[in-house]
Amino acid sequence: MTRYGIVADASEVVIDARSNVHPIHQRARGVDGYIDLVMDGDVSVDLAQPATAEISLATDRLVGGNSLETRELRRRIDARNHPTITGRLDELRAGDAPGTYVARGTVTFRGESRPAEDVLRISRDGQGRLHVEGTHEFDIREFGMEPPRVLVMRVEPVVRIRIHVVA
Repeated sequence: MTRYGIVADASEVVIDARSNVHPIHQRARGVDGYIDLVMDGDVSVDLAQPATAEISLATDRLVGGNSLETRELRRRIDARNHPTITGRLDELRAGDAPGTYVARGTVTFRGESRPAEDVLRISRDGQGRLHVEGTHEFDIREFGMEPPRVLVMRVEPVVRIRIHVVA
């Protein structure tokens, strides 16, 4: 088993949401944590070995398109009382295409933990760094958060989260 430490400055989370006015994009670097797995070459994970991971992101790292959006998001998240968003990988199995895997785990946001399952792409670059990329859609109401409203703008409750982790 190899433990890969996440390279915070090279890893990012992107949140895409829709509103009745315009698309909303929040971006954050500074993902922290680790990934434990065994690679079989540069593009395959040895699924005979268990894979686990824990990642976290400080909510104060989320930055929107403007200061009003950023401030409202942090207020809605209640960033002072819930300073991190965490994800834990519990299971990894083969996906439909080479280099893809179905990941199952738990996401904790605003003190609420929910199961999540989706496809990840995992590979290694020429320098031995691990790259993990994936996308998942969440309904923020499942985490006890009402969709933000900023003046006349109303945000839809389903958001798309994209991660690119370098470890």
